[in-house]
Amino acid sequence: MKKVNIEEKLSLFDSFWEPKIVGELNKQTVKLAKLKGEFVWHQHENEDELLMVIKGCLTIKLRDKDIELKEGEFFIIPRGVEHLPVAKEEVHVMLFEPKETLNTGDAESEKVLTNIEAI
Repeated sequence: MKKVNIEEKLSLFDSFWEPKIVGELNKQTVKLAKLKGEFVWHQHENEDELLMVIKGCLTIKLRDKDIELKEGEFFIIPRGVEHLPVAKEEVHVMLFEPKETLNTGDAESEKVLTNIEAI
């Protein structure tokens, strides 16, 4: 057991859209990521996903509306809901999702990560 300093962990990487595992609990992973630009439309068939903004402002585009998240806010995307994360400027987020969740969900993309690094 040890505490995790979020700012310290975020200082260890600069890449965008490549989450890093910083903890695990109950078959869930806690991930940190830096985002900038637009990701890909995708959904997770079997998993809910929680995104919490640590720094910046993130837009989660849904097919029928946009959700604007500011620092200290989070949004739970229910399984099966198509979404598109967009970060106009650099954003730092924390994600909670099952270990087996692919970052691109059902979308085939060059952004898919099959082996996420733990830091």
